[in-house]
Amino acid sequence: MKALVYHGPGSKSLDDRPMPKLLSATDAIVKVTRTTICGTDLHILKGDVPTCEPGRILGHEGVGVIEQVGAAVSTFKPGDHVLISCITSCGKCDYCRRGMYSHCTTGGWILGNKIDGTQAEYVRIPHAETSLYPIPAGADEDALVMLSDILPTGFECGVLNGKVQPGSTVAIVGSGPIGLAALLTAQFYAPAQIIMIDRDANRLEVARTFGATACVNNASGDPVAEIKKLTGGIGVDCAIEAVGVPASFELCQSIIAPGGTIANVGVHGVKVDLHMESLWDRNITITTRLVDTVSTPMLLKTVRSGRLEAGKLITHHFALNDVLNAYETFAQAADTRALKVIIEA
Repeated sequence: MKALVYHGPGSKSLDDRPMPKLLSATDAIVKVTRTTICGTDLHILKGDVPTCEPGRILGHEGVGVIEQVGAAVSTFKPGDHVLISCITSCGKCDYCRRGMYSHCTTGGWILGNKIDGTQAEYVRIPHAETSLYPIPAGADEDALVMLSDILPTGFECGVLNGKVQPGSTVAIVGSGPIGLAALLTAQFYAPAQIIMIDRDANRLEVARTFGATACVNNASGDPVAEIKKLTGGIGVDCAIEAVGVPASFELCQSIIAPGGTIANVGVHGVKVDLHMESLWDRNITITTRLVDTVSTPMLLKTVRSGRLEAGKLITHHFALNDVLNAYETFAQAADTRALKVIIEA
């Protein structure tokens, strides 16, 4: 089968790889029909994720059709259309029982990281019964790919961890796909302001159409002064870091109001500074989290009802044979205006 393989920092190729096989009675083999590229895949290619070793098939998002199931899988059968969760969970270990599926002792974020992932024609899914979701007939499967990772990530790691509330003020640093997913789901709670901050004018314009109340371009001016102006000199109740670089985390520290919450979402590959000299007396909460996908069933219903327009995040389509071009398009988003790209296997 064809698969996108990571060969070390800065190196990837579309290779021929053997078909995956069932390794456990709880596994399923899924024929991938649609997948996508995540910002985390770019972090892997930069060398920021040492748990992902050369030779790994990348990708942790997608939808597909069940090809084969292990003897212990009773809720799925060959031919079923399924959503693949970016998080694999056994549902039985202590972490899973606490709803922390990302820390499952035999799962977590393993697809495209510790085991072969979804940017391939076929993928093996461990713990299939608790790591796949049935897709109803007639569903927009392109849109549902957004439920594998970015929508639950933006919602859980950003909106829920950030304690977004009715009437609160929210700043989202980074108007890429994850930041936009946080923007879309923050509106569930009717905050008074959602301010998007980015260096890309096109992405800020997209954010405005998605419901941002204000947009700040930190490539041209002082974003801290602009945020203070928009909030009456106070700062924001919730600052969501959706980039994963030191400058964006430092900006969150500069714009947070007393009693506020900084919710980190971005994948950080290098150290960042924590300015306790200015935060120690401000009653600030800082949260970190890997998505657990506990919100996926709710988000699936919301997307199916049309209340959450996940398909708006998709800008480009590619065939799997053209996946290298898809990566180039996604990585050069400032020029290509790419948000999420759909790759059809």
